[in-house]
Amino acid sequence: MKISLPRLPAIECPVCLASAGRLFASIGGRDYLRCEDCEATFLCREQLPGPERESTEYRQHRNQCDDPAYRAFLRPLAESLLARLAPGRDGLDFGCGPDPALAAMIREAGHRVGLYDPLFHPDPEALQRRYDFITCSEVVEHFHHPAWEFARLDTLLKPGGWLGIQTTFQTDDASFARWNYRRDPTHVVFYRPRTFERIALRHDWQLFFPSRNIALLKSALIKQGARP
Repeated sequence: MKISLPRLPAIECPVCLASAGRLFASIGGRDYLRCEDCEATFLCREQLPGPERESTEYRQHRNQCDDPAYRAFLRPLAESLLARLAPGRDGLDFGCGPDPALAAMIREAGHRVGLYDPLFHPDPEALQRRYDFITCSEVVEHFHHPAWEFARLDTLLKPGGWLGIQTTFQTDDASFARWNYRRDPTHVVFYRPRTFERIALRHDWQLFFPSRNIALLKSALIKQGARP
């Protein structure tokens, strides 16, 4: 006789806010859920790292502005965004880290770029302006409250402004447990193309995938506010 076990209630997805998150994998004491709507994979809320753990991990990163290899890593996002910007635009490197190489690369192309990072450049004034473009390189996977963060980014964009995101897309479930990107304890949410499609729909953004692990989102010329 086959016994049918009750299905556990779904958890609210922190990316799209749908009540569609269900247990996907338990690895090394960490529980990951998968949203059945937007396909984001995210760490259980109770297991999110605290500020001290995050700070310790971030300070171990060695991403130098003048490192050719690091610049080569950032080049796909920089070039994809620069190809779409009119001359002399104003931008923000959101989550820029201690040595903002991407901001430097875009400034070298003739644009103005402000800096914001909650740990290394905690400038509240930077969040009181609106920008022609915002970059988030290796940032969105750290968001504890992605829906809120994307809504904030939307308010910082001028109508028709660009949001450029670089993050490693999660596409291979079979290797998830062995995936080095997952092993970083501060990486708590992982995105797929459908995830960005749902984010774009929520904010009425146009979405482009110009290169591997790059998402470009263009704000509407007339903003309507986030959809429920």
